Amino acid sequence: MFSLFDFFPIDGAASGAQAREGDVTDFRAIRIDKSDHGHHAGYVVMQERDLMDGDVDVDVAFSAINYKDGLAVSGKGPVVRRFPMIPGVDFAGRVTRSAHPEFAPGDIVVATACGLGEAHYGGFAQKARLSGDWLSKLPPPLRMARAMAVGTAGLTAMFCVMALERHGARPAEGLAAVTGAAGGVGSFAVALLAKAGWRVAAVTGRAAEADYLKRLGATEIIDREEFAGSGRPLQTQRFAVGVDAVGGVTLANLLGQTRFDGAVAACGNVGGMELQMNLAPFILRGVALLGVESVRPRIGLRRAAWARIAQDLEPAAIDAMTEIIPFDEALDRARAVVTGGIRGRVVVDMGLNLPEKDGD
Repeated sequence: MFSLFDFFPIDGAASGAQAREGDVTDFRAIRIDKSDHGHHAGYVVMQERDLMDGDVDVDVAFSAINYKDGLAVSGKGPVVRRFPMIPGVDFAGRVTRSAHPEFAPGDIVVATACGLGEAHYGGFAQKARLSGDWLSKLPPPLRMARAMAVGTAGLTAMFCVMALERHGARPAEGLAAVTGAAGGVGSFAVALLAKAGWRVAAVTGRAAEADYLKRLGATEIIDREEFAGSGRPLQTQRFAVGVDAVGGVTLANLLGQTRFDGAVAACGNVGGMELQMNLAPFILRGVALLGVESVRPRIGLRRAAWARIAQDLEPAAIDAMTEIIPFDEALDRARAVVTGGIRGRVVVDMGLNLPEKDGD
C-alpha cells in the first residue's frame, strides 16, 4: 500500500527550520502539537525561519476549511503525518520569493492538497513556503477568495466531471446523481454538472437545503435514506452517471441504480471505506466505477481543472455556497466540520488584505 510519504517524502531537505538570511518576519498560524499530554491545536506566532523548505514563498491571503482540516485539528483521524504541523490543505496568496522558473514575486497562486496540512505546513498560516511544482497561477477571472471557496472540494468535483467526460458520458444520456450534495464536493458537483447541461438529482439528508441545492442547479432532491439500506446489487435503473462523495453503502446503492453503460466517479469516504456489493452492476450492466483522487500534484491536470473552473463556474454560484470568516474563528469552525456543522464552503480570511494585482 502506498503512503502519503511515497509522494511527499519527509527528509532533511523538507522537514524543518532551515534558516534563511533575513527570515525574521513574524506571522500568525494554527499549529498542531502532539506530546505525552496529548494532541493540541492552537494559535501561535511563528517566524519565517520556522517554515519548511521550498522554492517559493507565499503570503497567504485566504485559506478554506475542509473535512481533513477538521480531522487534523480535532485529532479524530490519522491525517497529520508529522508534528508539529500547520493544518490547512488549501490556500491562495501572493508570491513574495521564488527560485522556481514558473513563478515570480507578485504572482497570484493557489495550492490545494499535495500533502499540505499533512506532511508539509499548510494554509492555516499567514505565510507558506513550498515547492512551486504544487502551485498553479490563478486563472482569471477567479479572485483569491473565490478560489478558496472552490479549493480542494471544487477541484475534486471538477476532477469527477472530467473523469465522466473522459469516459464518454454526455448530458443527453439521462439523469446525474450527486451524493453528499450539500457538502463541499457535492455542492460543486451539482453546480458543475448543471453548468455542463446535466439534469442533476441531489442526494442529501438535509431537507432544509433543498432550496440551496436547486439554486445551484439541482432539478430534483432525493432523501439519502433511499440509499441507506443494503439493497440488491441490481436495482431500478435511475441514473446515467453519478458523483459519489460518501462511499460505503451509499455508493453501493448508487452503483446498483446506475443504468446500462453508465459511470460513477467516486471521491469520498465519509460513509465508510467498505464497499459491500457484488460484480453484477459491472458485468451485467457495464457500469464503470471511476476512482478520483485529489492529493498527488499532477500539475497539468490541476491547471486544466482550474481553467475549466474559471470558465464554467459563475461567481454567483460560488458565492451562493460560500461563507467568509476571520482567521480567529477558523479553529472552532474546523472542529465543527467533523460533526456536519458546515454547509458548502467556509473561506478563511487570513487578515493580510493583499491586492489581487498591482494597483488594487
